[in-house]
Amino acid sequence: MNNINNKENMMMDWNDAIENDGQEFVLLPEGDYNFVVTNFERGRFPGGPKIPACNKATITVQISAKEGVSVVKFDLFLYRSVEWRISAFFRCIGQKKSGEKLVMNWNNVIGSKGRAHFKQRTYTNTYGEDKTINDLTNFIDYKPEFFTQESNSHLAEVRDDDLPF
Repeated sequence: MNNINNKENMMMDWNDAIENDGQEFVLLPEGDYNFVVTNFERGRFPGGPKIPACNKATITVQISAKEGVSVVKFDLFLYRSVEWRISAFFRCIGQKKSGEKLVMNWNNVIGSKGRAHFKQRTYTNTYGEDKTINDLTNFIDYKPEFFTQESNSHLAEVRDDDLPF
């Protein structure tokens, strides 16, 4: 019921006043950053030259750094040749240990904390424009000390009303 009320409070009327300009896009310098998983979506990958059509998980993470808050999305393909990446993700968020067999519990992913290496990646969009984004290059195995208050003292406090979604 509470979720329904929240959605109703988000609805706008045609003549409502607006003021929120959205969150500014923040490019992170290359490095290791803590993140929080803020969303998970089940989807389907249509197939490509290396991986055929298969299920995929689209994960959204939020990084709070001294440069600001950054949101990064990435896909995990549910295909055996890239199973290692799914395993690395679950190790990163502390839900799997190296060498352990694990049944993936996607219901426990949102809210999980992890650490990964990010770098900037430039690409050309469909309009021929060069764009630069934050790209997650590899996951770092979970260690509780990554998330102590002292190791995160440079991070800004992020409240739910600061989030763009």
